[in-house]
Amino acid sequence: MGREEQVEEREVLDSIFPEEITDISETEFRISIKLDLPDDVEGEPPILLLTVRYPEEYPDKAPFLELCAPQNSTPHEYLNVAEDKEQLLQGLEATIEENLGMAMVFTLVSAIKEAAEQLIESRKEAAEKAHEEAILAAEREENKKFHGTPVTRETFLKWREAFLKEMEEARIREEEERAAELKKARIKEPVKLTGKQLWQQGLATAGQEDDEDGIPVDEVQKLKVGDN
Repeated sequence: MGREEQVEEREVLDSIFPEEITDISETEFRISIKLDLPDDVEGEPPILLLTVRYPEEYPDKAPFLELCAPQNSTPHEYLNVAEDKEQLLQGLEATIEENLGMAMVFTLVSAIKEAAEQLIESRKEAAEKAHEEAILAAEREENKKFHGTPVTRETFLKWREAFLKEMEEARIREEEERAAELKKARIKEPVKLTGKQLWQQGLATAGQEDDEDGIPVDEVQKLKVGDN
């Protein structure tokens, strides 16, 4: 009876998947499963190749299953068949147990298609959430620039120490500048010598000598002539 049920199921599968099913042998075939993607997911829909091989006792015993992607296909952003096939096939174990004794290949195809599409949807949502969290984190960091640092005892003491140090440095600079100005003020301007002092030092020039009172010598001589 097992073989008759296998032939009957195979004929039904031909009518359901006329373009998608390919025979490998009398008891083995491959079904191409094209996934349906959400409208907001970009890229070509991934294709799964499910290989089914009947054991002699099928459907009382589970079929042998293998899952792969078409040769040279590019992994989808949210699904990599080579990496995800084990998870997808393990997800069929409960369905297989529930359908032992009945033709189950169509049910398995539907289940694995739904699981793969759900995997894509959940990964898309996780990626969107991570992107949103990254944006919020960047906004929080940017907002910190405008809110300043919260004042605590530690931050206040640190600020006070820096402030006092800055004030002390400013006081020292002012004292140094004041001392420099006083030093300059102590430097006397050159003393203006009298004519006699200039004559004694040999510095007087003709017509520019002063008497002891600081009056030019020639002016003194004129005064003396007038007196005579």
